[in-house]
Amino acid sequence: MFDPICSPEEAKMKVSEFNYDLPEKLIAQVPIEKRDESRLMVLDRKIKTIEHKKFKDIIDYLEPGDCLVRNNTKVIPARIYGKKETGAHVEFLLLNNIEGDIWETIVRPGNKLHIGTKVIFGDGILIADILDVMPGGTRKVEFHYEGIFNEILDKIGLMPLPPYIHEELKDNDRYQTVYAKYEGSAAAPTAGLHFTPELLQKIQEKGVKIANVTLHVGIGTFRPVKEDEVEKHQMHTEHFYIKQEDVDKINETKKSGGRVIAVGTTSCRVLETIADENGLVRETEADTGIFIYPGYEFKCLDGLITNFHLPQSTLLMLVSAFAGKDYIMKAYNEAVKEKYRFFSFGDAMFIC
Repeated sequence: MFDPICSPEEAKMKVSEFNYDLPEKLIAQVPIEKRDESRLMVLDRKIKTIEHKKFKDIIDYLEPGDCLVRNNTKVIPARIYGKKETGAHVEFLLLNNIEGDIWETIVRPGNKLHIGTKVIFGDGILIADILDVMPGGTRKVEFHYEGIFNEILDKIGLMPLPPYIHEELKDNDRYQTVYAKYEGSAAAPTAGLHFTPELLQKIQEKGVKIANVTLHVGIGTFRPVKEDEVEKHQMHTEHFYIKQEDVDKINETKKSGGRVIAVGTTSCRVLETIADENGLVRETEADTGIFIYPGYEFKCLDGLITNFHLPQSTLLMLVSAFAGKDYIMKAYNEAVKEKYRFFSFGDAMFIC
């Protein structure tokens, strides 16, 4: 696993420095009708400008020879409801596939689900045994079933929407990117939700390369930072891999002077985990706990497409590291003033 602490020791930064006031009405509850019609705030790090565009205008800011790096993970319907043999109702949220049919799982009510407890889902098409209590209170669970596990989840599972979304999702595909391919995430890489197949085709026709990484997003992405000082936060880990064909596209871009632009913080974390001092990457499969906050020296990243993140979150710290904290906080306050839509189903930002 890669080292989670990736910023030099500086003056102690307080988590409270990454706070901003967000009216609840600006938290997007449903996806916009057309993916690429969401708003786009464009930040130029060199001249510190802020522009207001539509997401489909992103193509005007991409240049031939650039490389977009996107995360092609696919969200599984990881929230399932079942009953104990006593008839008591329980809820599972699948976090990580440990091996085979054994998963790390958040369970509710946790105090009632002890080692040895059996839980029945979907009238018996899926049965779970609690094997162990893991650090943090999650459970190691083994599932028993006939058929294909992901097909059973499709029948009985619900999309694990973030806790700040209270509206029911009418179409599960709207919490997937159009290029989602490999199942394993408990949350969507939301910066990619704005792309349509047509927009991606136009981007490629312009001479922009598209490379993929696969990082399975864990629910830890929503966990708040509970420490007062940024450096003391313990980052969650997530599994990722990148194939040689995608490594080649990224390295060719770096060597020819093009820009490597991450679609989302998950893609950024993969790139910065595996890049060497020249910004070149290699074929890798591993876990990363990289924690990027102001003071971090970026090795590979030249641009970032991202959504608007929660106050005091590690994701807001990451974008602040890339663009500068004062500049980002100014942009966020302007986004509030201009009534941008925030978080997973909200609007986007391009930092170049």
